[in-house]
Amino acid sequence: MNWMKFAEAVVVSGVAASFTDWLFMGVLFHKKYLETPEMWRLKTGESDTSKIIASSIIGLVSCAAFTYLCFWTGALIVPRAELRMAAIAWLAAPVPVILSNVIWTRMHPLIGFSHSLGWLARFVITGLVAVWLMH
Repeated sequence: MNWMKFAEAVVVSGVAASFTDWLFMGVLFHKKYLETPEMWRLKTGESDTSKIIASSIIGLVSCAAFTYLCFWTGALIVPRAELRMAAIAWLAAPVPVILSNVIWTRMHPLIGFSHSLGWLARFVITGLVAVWLMH
């Protein structure tokens, strides 16, 4: 594996996916977050900068893990395999966790839906960038 291409794919996909995170996990259904303020850690007047940075790092790690998974399984050389891998990873990890959160917490179902779509977008973007830069 060319580690420079790997790092480039991780950074490019991480930056691109941060915009989908902003859309799906922040803007879409924003008013639903306000219905359950006790759900969210941010208090009135508190800065969210450190939480955004931590979430961005977690997102970057997920891009690295998914890029490596696609490389390791050979999905980068089989046409559209990265998209199938994105769907499988999405159904295996974030969807069950988010749905459980919707069931057991006061998370609004629309927020769960948008977060799920955000993770699917992250995996699809990461897979496409990995094929583009590493193939």
